[in-house]
Amino acid sequence: MTKIKKQFDLTGKVAIITGSSKGIGESIARGLAEFGAKVVISSRKQDAVDAVAENFRKEGLEATGIACHVGDEAQLKQLVEKTVATYGGVDILINNAAINPTFAPILEATGELFDKVMNVNVKACLLLSNLCQPIMKERGGGGSIIHIASVEGLHPSFGLGVYSISKAAVIMLAKNQAKEWGKDGVRVNALCPGLIQTKFSAALWQNEKILKQMEQHLPAGRMAQPEEMAGLALYLASDAASYTTGGVFVADGGHLIA
Repeated sequence: MTKIKKQFDLTGKVAIITGSSKGIGESIARGLAEFGAKVVISSRKQDAVDAVAENFRKEGLEATGIACHVGDEAQLKQLVEKTVATYGGVDILINNAAINPTFAPILEATGELFDKVMNVNVKACLLLSNLCQPIMKERGGGGSIIHIASVEGLHPSFGLGVYSISKAAVIMLAKNQAKEWGKDGVRVNALCPGLIQTKFSAALWQNEKILKQMEQHLPAGRMAQPEEMAGLALYLASDAASYTTGGVFVADGGHLIA
């Protein structure tokens, strides 16, 4: 294996990917597994994660499914404990699970809605990172944490106010963790997707009028597919990004420059 190619090799690495039974999370998990990582598929339902893990194993990839509701602190602890029991540690954490239960003006946001979104989108990222960081440090450094944020955390859109606030918080969380944990050999970065064709964003792309307006606005002229996020995540997870921490990486088809 050539020197540069070897930097992307994840053989022996263990990765937890939350919200990975479908969409961006599943695509990232597949990408990491194809480059040698042992991946933990995680989402709320055990049957869903088992199905994805089984499909991966049929393709010769190393995977196991561990159900976890990231809004439940006890389940986050169990996720890490079961991962360590199964694979011996954690080297890569992808905080992908998120919610956006409403598409409405921010004036209509309630305290209950705000707390629900922040609990899943921000607090869970903090708590799960705090659980994994000591394990990564103990394994000799080289750990990588990637928060899946959003372009909405960098530039607001109508109807997504609370979601945008949560993703802006996730970006700042990544920067603070990177600043504090660099000396421990743990890198932290934020990946900000634009419009991706997933179930999560269906309210946008299933509306033909909205989709047409967005695609006309984008320099790329189209929305992306989930697998188009896997390459950037692979880079950030691998030794190819050994000098990359505290970064905010955008994959949005040019949305922010349009």
